[in-house]
Amino acid sequence: MGLIMAEHKSELIVIFGGQSPEHDVSCTSARHVYNAIPKDLYNITLVGIDQFGVWHKYLSSEQSLNKPELQEDLKVTGSQITPSELFKSDSPTKPIVFPVLHGPNGEDGTIQGLLESFGVPYVGSGVLSSALCMDKIKSKELLSAHNVPQVPWISLHVGELNSATKRIELSDLVFPLFVKPANMGSSIGVSKVLSETDLDQAMTKASEFDDWLIVEESSAGREIEVALLETNELLVSKPGEIVPGADFYDYNDKYQDGAELFIPAKLPSEEIHAVQSMAKEVFNLMRCDGLARVDFFYDAQGSGWLVNEINTLPGFTPISMYPKLWQEAGISYENLVIKLLESAKRKPNFN
Repeated sequence: MGLIMAEHKSELIVIFGGQSPEHDVSCTSARHVYNAIPKDLYNITLVGIDQFGVWHKYLSSEQSLNKPELQEDLKVTGSQITPSELFKSDSPTKPIVFPVLHGPNGEDGTIQGLLESFGVPYVGSGVLSSALCMDKIKSKELLSAHNVPQVPWISLHVGELNSATKRIELSDLVFPLFVKPANMGSSIGVSKVLSETDLDQAMTKASEFDDWLIVEESSAGREIEVALLETNELLVSKPGEIVPGADFYDYNDKYQDGAELFIPAKLPSEEIHAVQSMAKEVFNLMRCDGLARVDFFYDAQGSGWLVNEINTLPGFTPISMYPKLWQEAGISYENLVIKLLESAKRKPNFN
């Protein structure tokens, strides 16, 4: 009579919330990620980080057995726990971590460095790539050094704001301009500036979120995004196009379904191949790992393809472009999450 072996489940910790202004977006993304995880393959622990940086165990792996699906966005509640308590384990195998965190202290290399220090494998890019891609100034400088085309731009420090108008005049930047915090996502703190009279207000707004600012020209091109997924090979999606519902692709468009998405984007086949190749080049140049979304402008009559930004942990709600691009390619939201968890298992510190 044969023995029935108990099925081994991997331990998985999903971290959400965080201290950044994108806290609520993270809570929404994490709910959908949790619902997509196969409960027969993973023991799941949900851990929320509140806006003061305190960690809370929201849902233990035992409780998750009775909650296959969550109906509402997650909230950071539960007993406090420290990272050392969470990652200290007598188990011979380490847990996998899915850091569903957006913005500063989430996708900027800080949480990744913490996980590295505990030797815990995790979904997504490492410390260097996360930090580079989050900092718009440093990512633009690296892209410029490798002759990757971008819109004209300059950087400013908050200590230079009194002379900012003069610097912008000398830079030959042409209005309209965008003013952005260098380290922020989801279009938070971003303003479109039509003339010099609006510059001070825009820079004050952006400086609420970072000491470093980007001022860049507005592109007349179409907004195109490409998703990348690293499995045993680097997969590149067909491009999708965003037509903003507002003056630009702002927070409401991204998370309240205000924009129109066209997947795939209507482009000639040679341009699809060109932007896919460019996205792959940027992914490798920035040393991304696991997943990324590369955002472009496309001006068929002028500047051609311009790289806008690289997102190492793009929005993961059902209306977000990243999962929608993979759905068009035949990879469901659930399978996408599974593939990302499998990518973490291939990292050197997983055993």
